[in-house]
Amino acid sequence: MTDVPQNGHTYLDFNAPLSDTKAYDLITTLQPLAGATVVDYGCGWAELLLRALEHEPAARGLGVDSDDHAITRGRENIEARGLTSHVRLNLADVTTWETEPADVAISIGASHAWGGTKQTLEAMHARIRPGGRLLLGDAFWERPPSPRSVEIIGEGFGTLAELVDLAMSCGYRLLSLTTATLDEWDSFESRWCAARERWLLEHPDHPQTAEVRAIVDDHREGWLKGYRGQLGFAYLTLVRP
Repeated sequence: MTDVPQNGHTYLDFNAPLSDTKAYDLITTLQPLAGATVVDYGCGWAELLLRALEHEPAARGLGVDSDDHAITRGRENIEARGLTSHVRLNLADVTTWETEPADVAISIGASHAWGGTKQTLEAMHARIRPGGRLLLGDAFWERPPSPRSVEIIGEGFGTLAELVDLAMSCGYRLLSLTTATLDEWDSFESRWCAARERWLLEHPDHPQTAEVRAIVDDHREGWLKGYRGQLGFAYLTLVRP
């Protein structure tokens, strides 16, 4: 790696605390997928979408994200895995991009784009057909957060029960619920830091070494001395009746 790392995504499979096993389990909650149109809003490099299409080749996938680097990575993966006839990624603003209502929508860790969880649920409700499913991934507080955690994460999240109640109040029914384990969180945060840590080992005298070290040190401090064990992440499989 010669360039200064711009983000912590290099060693992440998913841009969320999610293991391979749980990813497969989430895909099974979205059945039936045969013949379905699956749209991932805020797809990043679309790894979960690609795995869903590999699991059910008769489905059709669309992904949208405003991160050019992530979309490029996703398109390269599509080509490498022979999925060009099954899935297309779009570089666009998720809030203004339009397509036909989906059979299945995915929105994981993207509520900030819509302005909050409630706004995301409302936007997705209009973007799936009646009887369609939504896989929502969003944060919640496992226990009351410390002032440091609130400083880092913000005040826009409630408890797990409050998250489910919010989804129900927005017109959904709950099909499945699971949450990230502490091991999944630690793997996610460690991998986020790893790209910059490896770069620092290889470039101890680079002009931007101090800047990169400060970024990763600040992130690690916030994780280990702030929100670790306090911030949760839930995956809700919802249906629009």
